[in-house]
Amino acid sequence: MKEDDPPHTHDLRTVLQQATQRLSAAGVETPRREARLLLAHALGTDLGGLLLRDWIEKGALAHFHTLLERRSLHEPLSYLTGRAGFWSMTLDVSPATLIPRADTETLVEALLELRPDRTDISTILDLGTGTGCLLLAALQEYPQAWGLGVDLSPDAARLALGNARNVGLSDRCNIICGNWAQAITGRFDVVFSNPPYIPHADLSGLMPDVRDHEPHRALDGGDDGLVCYRILMQSLPRLLKPRGLGIVELGIGQDHSVPALARDAGMDIVAIRPDLGGVGRALIVRRAGEP
Repeated sequence: MKEDDPPHTHDLRTVLQQATQRLSAAGVETPRREARLLLAHALGTDLGGLLLRDWIEKGALAHFHTLLERRSLHEPLSYLTGRAGFWSMTLDVSPATLIPRADTETLVEALLELRPDRTDISTILDLGTGTGCLLLAALQEYPQAWGLGVDLSPDAARLALGNARNVGLSDRCNIICGNWAQAITGRFDVVFSNPPYIPHADLSGLMPDVRDHEPHRALDGGDDGLVCYRILMQSLPRLLKPRGLGIVELGIGQDHSVPALARDAGMDIVAIRPDLGGVGRALIVRRAGEP
């Protein structure tokens, strides 16, 4: 502590340096960035506000050390802060949902590429909505659309509804608790889904941040990783309007098996769009024979 610092405080630069070293030793890939984000969270500010401070109070430091300990044990950063970025939004997250990934934005990009007219979409369905990230991003881009999100988890459904309120879209969507499309009778211009797609035997090999903390019901795709895709593909023909698009996230190596399921269910493959890493990530389908 410097002589001119208030009493019962600690030098911020030293605290940040020590935290970075601790996270690095724990194997965190971006230790300085995450240390700064956790410190800002502990102080109730953002990264910009962090630059304006030279010291941290004793109580906030204790909170920061608790966060550091949890992150060192591979609890995800977004669960510690309760927030995650997706598209142009910052969303609430919790252990009831997967943390939104940048790769999933590929599905929204695919829709924008295929339906560039922002008045062309009026109804959107998101099966397994989680945080609501896909549904809400699409509603932002198509201002005349209304959307429905469905999730098996009541906690996830409540979280998605809260996110809709937070981004000012609650009047343009509804979030319900349900088992995929069992209770859905309408038809939609777009059906999104990011289903569980990791083969059960592969779960134990995931990074500990994912394996030990994110909900397995949102990860486990059964013995071959395709259980939920079979349900989805059988449902899509009755859920899509004429010219409607089904846009589904794929796992690594599923760019042949899932399209085969779609064809067996009476769907045509429109495209498979890669993510920034070159992995086939967004499968786009439509009912067979449609232009």
